[in-house]
Amino acid sequence: MTSQSDEPEASAPVAAQSEAGLSGRALWEHVRVEPVEIALPGGVALTLRAYRKASELTPTEVAVDEDDPFEARRAARRADEDEDGEGVIVDEEFQALLAQGEADGDRDRDKDGTAVEEPDPADFEDEPDEAAAQADDEEVPAFLSHKGRLIAFKTPESLVSFIRSGAPHDLAQLDTWGTLAEQVQSTDIDPLPEDRYELDLVVENLRGGHDTWDLPLLIAAGEVARDLGHALRLKPVILALSPGSPLDDLDESLRAAETGGMGGFFGRRRLKKIGAQQASLGWRSVIGKISAAVDWRD
Repeated sequence: MTSQSDEPEASAPVAAQSEAGLSGRALWEHVRVEPVEIALPGGVALTLRAYRKASELTPTEVAVDEDDPFEARRAARRADEDEDGEGVIVDEEFQALLAQGEADGDRDRDKDGTAVEEPDPADFEDEPDEAAAQADDEEVPAFLSHKGRLIAFKTPESLVSFIRSGAPHDLAQLDTWGTLAEQVQSTDIDPLPEDRYELDLVVENLRGGHDTWDLPLLIAAGEVARDLGHALRLKPVILALSPGSPLDDLDESLRAAETGGMGGFFGRRRLKKIGAQQASLGWRSVIGKISAAVDWRD
């Protein structure tokens, strides 16, 4: 028979566990965020990534380089257009059309003399943009970033210190961020094998020729590069990996070759037609753009 004095002892481990909070994979699954390791030419970066619906995220504005000649040209062109007074011209033309319409009002009749019914303005209203609504419901990647730059660390301790610091970044808007900042420990920063990427090996591997290409390495590199391109709004990276591009064709062929069977056979045949030099040059440019957008904090 169990005495009443035994009950507090039995519940003690449960209370201690609740007080300690979540850790390890349980913590990451609860907050829906994951630690990521990205090996770059400049070092191995530890950072965080999350996937959320596009409508739930508001990324910080990308910082524009004041010395950017392209942005300077765009600003000058906009200023010239404003000085030309195009808005005034358009407004005057519109008023003239209205006046002409009033003068011709008595001619807006059918042949039998009945007045023509004015069209309902609602007939000209745009239909709801279903594509835009659908895009808002799609899950998109978000990284530990700020103003278009990836915040990265070389040690778990430095990453955890930043998480707890309250410094501004794009993931702070997540509804689970408070829980993560309160409970994360340096021992929790242990990315899964599928969340470890080796971008520093991609170019060298491609240069080795078709027979030495590491399919899982290259496929994983394409996945994280696409995520980074969209999350950091790196237009050159997005375009380089966009559907129909040479690097996208390479990615599709790699995936087909990895499946095995007849699909793998045809995928390997397609890979043989892709120039190793062209592929390595394209990837070198992509990795260079990503590396330039990394903000090392330690």
